[in-house]
Amino acid sequence: MKKIVLAVLMLLPMLAEAIGLKDIRVRDPFILADGKTQTYYLYCSSSVSHEGKTLGGVAVYWSKDLADWQGPKQVFEVPESNWATGLVWAPEVHQYRGKYYLFATMNSSVEWKRRDTVLPPYYLRGTQIFRADSPEGPFLPLGDKPATPEGEMCLDGTLWVEDGVPYMVYCHEWVETLDGEMRLMRLTKNLHKAAGPSSRLFCASAASWASPLQWEGMGAEKYYVTDGPFLYRTRTGKLVMLWSSFVGSSYAVGIAESTTGRIAGPWIHQREPLFSRDGGHGMLFRSFDGRLYVVLHSPNAPSGAERAVLHEVEDVGETLRLRQ
Repeated sequence: MKKIVLAVLMLLPMLAEAIGLKDIRVRDPFILADGKTQTYYLYCSSSVSHEGKTLGGVAVYWSKDLADWQGPKQVFEVPESNWATGLVWAPEVHQYRGKYYLFATMNSSVEWKRRDTVLPPYYLRGTQIFRADSPEGPFLPLGDKPATPEGEMCLDGTLWVEDGVPYMVYCHEWVETLDGEMRLMRLTKNLHKAAGPSSRLFCASAASWASPLQWEGMGAEKYYVTDGPFLYRTRTGKLVMLWSSFVGSSYAVGIAESTTGRIAGPWIHQREPLFSRDGGHGMLFRSFDGRLYVVLHSPNAPSGAERAVLHEVEDVGETLRLRQ
């Protein structure tokens, strides 16, 4: 009898009803195509509650074909002792030196500055790094502090390795800087912390396609958003960066390129965004049959309607194009 029960329990995950991307609410989607398991992993924010207290967290869905998905499974929850325990934004998982590393934007409820304007208040916010042996977690902290500078509103950190040296590219929040910044920071080899000061790669207003935010009461001052960097080297060796801002009132994904082919730049901006139809925070991955995809969320409204959307991308060497 025990053998029968055990067999049934082992079959339960296989018998679980598959769901499609249209059924999964997710902002800032990130898909890891894991070669070891030949499985696609979709990471998304997922808070947890214990004894009436809510903590930020991350869940994962998984698929073999990008069409049918299983899950979710909780792979991370913020320790109660962490410097920030609120919502987790923009979780990314990167394979590095045999381990899996979660880059997550951590949010605190601590309000440390507020302007007498329509701008949102300043909350402690930063990217922290966590590690696991498997893409399914559990992810554990490398330390008790963010890797981004403390005392600055930072978010959307992503990993890039150049000549064996790990770097984080991240956004310095427009709420604090007014003109959102994309910044670069070298990390220690073990990714435990920053290995030096950060430097600015560019501001959002440098892109001709990017529009300032517009809402009632903002006045004459202009505010530009930087969101969601993701780096990719094209088939001709060009280093490009996907990042998000706005075209008018529509969330969009643009393409910046390094004129030297190096992460430090200088960086210039292609005139036309890759996607400008109310969707953004995109990242690129290759399917197991070699196709290149961008995944982004659309629509860009915190109403429960956000979904992960896949578009096949053509790498033409000098730039990237959505396949029609």
